[in-house]
Amino acid sequence: MNNLNPKSFINTHNLFLIFSLSMFISCNDDDNTSVSVPEPWAAPETYTFERNGVSTISFGGQTTRLSQTNELYDELNSSSASIESLTLMFAGGADGKSAGFTDENLNGTTKLIRSKTSASAISGSSAVKDLFDNWITEYVTDVIPNVLTATDASVGQAGIFGKYAFNAKGHEIDQLFFKGLIGAFTLDQIINNYIDASYLESYKADNEADVISGTSAPYTTMEHKWDEGFGYLYGHVNDGVAEDLAVAGTTPSGSGNLLMKYFKKVNDSDSKDPEIAMDVYNAFKMGRAAIVNKDYTVMEEQSTILKQKLSSVIGHYAVHYLSGAISTIGSSTGADRLSAFHGLSEGYGFVLSLQFTNDGTDSPYFTKDEVDVYLAQIDNFYTVDTAILQTIHDEIKSRFGI
Repeated sequence: MNNLNPKSFINTHNLFLIFSLSMFISCNDDDNTSVSVPEPWAAPETYTFERNGVSTISFGGQTTRLSQTNELYDELNSSSASIESLTLMFAGGADGKSAGFTDENLNGTTKLIRSKTSASAISGSSAVKDLFDNWITEYVTDVIPNVLTATDASVGQAGIFGKYAFNAKGHEIDQLFFKGLIGAFTLDQIINNYIDASYLESYKADNEADVISGTSAPYTTMEHKWDEGFGYLYGHVNDGVAEDLAVAGTTPSGSGNLLMKYFKKVNDSDSKDPEIAMDVYNAFKMGRAAIVNKDYTVMEEQSTILKQKLSSVIGHYAVHYLSGAISTIGSSTGADRLSAFHGLSEGYGFVLSLQFTNDGTDSPYFTKDEVDVYLAQIDNFYTVDTAILQTIHDEIKSRFGI
């Protein structure tokens, strides 16, 4: 697979800027008149962009959806949840508006989690979207009744094991659901939608003409779309306080259970990619500055960096959780095998998310067909063989080069 080196884009462009800004370039026309060539643009120090002294950054919709997922996570761990309560939070009401949240600010909006799940033109799939609906139904109809009766989880029997609740195959539904959303919701929206060059192409003419589409902030549509991609990762950095984004490159932070949670873990690990936070922040910043300066070549370069870097988070944690399950199952007998099911549920969700990765050429590191085969092979946690888990683990590790 043709994987590009993200750092080479950053370093090459920065060197170009330094070289160009350090030199005075002139040329002579036929009348021997000295003509100065304009200096190239440079990205700001932080993700800060203004027009006529007013910020052009806006990603409130992304912060809203991320806040909605926090409440949905709690409900998907509640023994009093119903199909209706979970569906309201996930898909909204009959009027197409968000509903069911205790935080009233999250209700009555057009911001719906399900509408942005597995929804990109590149990797969207109604079949994947249906999986999330089915998990809601299964949690309420199969898992909750056995939690309420304190039934022990066993082969073919949903129930509890310690603090965990499993379905009949050993799946912990909330982990499948939310690790799946990391790829199908947040990652897919960022890399296969909002920052994708093909998606942004239709907004180029208006961007060239500086057509302002924002009402609360004076942005062009292309600028706003890039910010929305940014918001799906950084929308909960200290609850989305814009000034705190200045340190997001060196100290990524934010609440929630989706992409940012594992992005931070990759950055904090010496054995994974301890520079990912700065690389991604710089790519977002440089790409946004390129849009402002109508440099679409650089914008696309930064988009490629983001696709590869953010996809690698999925690869790292699919490998991580499969490795843990292999180790635990390999040393367990009988009921002790269930101690692997929480981590294996997380691994299952990350494997599902692989189909939403992007290698920088708008191809996933693993296709949906490949992912479907993997999920079928590991579907029953009580019977899955460690050799199968090891094969999948090794293939993911090889494909991502980790």
